Amino acid sequence: MCGRFALTMPHDAMARLFEAVTGNDLPPVPQFNICPTQQIHVVTASDGSRRLGAMRWGFLPHWYKTPSDGPLLINARAETLAEKPAFRAAARTRRCLVPADGFYEWTKDAQDARLPWYIRRRDKAPLVMAGLWQDWGDDAARITSCAIVTTAASADIASLHHRMPLILDPKDWPLWLGEAGHGAATLMRPGPEGRLEAWRVDPAVNSNRAEGEALRQPLQA
Repeated sequence: MCGRFALTMPHDAMARLFEAVTGNDLPPVPQFNICPTQQIHVVTASDGSRRLGAMRWGFLPHWYKTPSDGPLLINARAETLAEKPAFRAAARTRRCLVPADGFYEWTKDAQDARLPWYIRRRDKAPLVMAGLWQDWGDDAARITSCAIVTTAASADIASLHHRMPLILDPKDWPLWLGEAGHGAATLMRPGPEGRLEAWRVDPAVNSNRAEGEALRQPLQA
C-alpha cells in the first residue's frame, strides 16, 4: 500500500519532467511526510496537453454526501479497480500520475511497535505512481480527489509489506494517461526486481505532524 510519501522536486523541474503546464494551486515543496487528505501534486492529460495540478489525496465516490461519509480511499487495488463501483469509471477515463521521491512503509517488532521504512528507486530517479481521480460535489464546493493504485509488492520489498504503489517508468506515462490509446491495464503488474531499495528511519515519522529531511535519513544504530 502507500500511506505516506515524500516529494522535494521543485515545481519547474516537475513541469519539465512531465512536459506539463503548471496550475496555480500547487502545494509547497519540499514535503517529507505527505499524508492522506492533504493536497498532493498530480499530472493529468487532456486535449493533447498535460497539467501539473493539486488534488485531495483520498478518492471521493460520487455517492458520498460529505467527504467523510465513508471509508478514506487513498489506494485502489490494481487487480479489482475495474470492477469496484468507486473506481470503475475513473479507471477507464480518469487516470493520473503522482510524483514522489519515495514512500514509507511499516513493519512491527515483537512488542507490536510500528517500525517505519523509507523506500525509493535505486537509481534515485523520481518515483512516479499511477493514480485515479474524479471531481466530487457541485460547483460551489467541488473537490477533485485521487487515489494511488497499488499492486503486489516486488521481491525488493515483499518482506516489508505485500502491497506497493504501481510505479510507472517514463515510457509508460502516455499509455497510463490515455495519450497512447487503450491498453493501460497491461501496466498493472508488479515492477521488476532490483528497482527499489529500503532502509529503516526514525519513528518520528509515525506522527502525521512530523516534517523535515531527517525523517527519511537512515536510522542510526
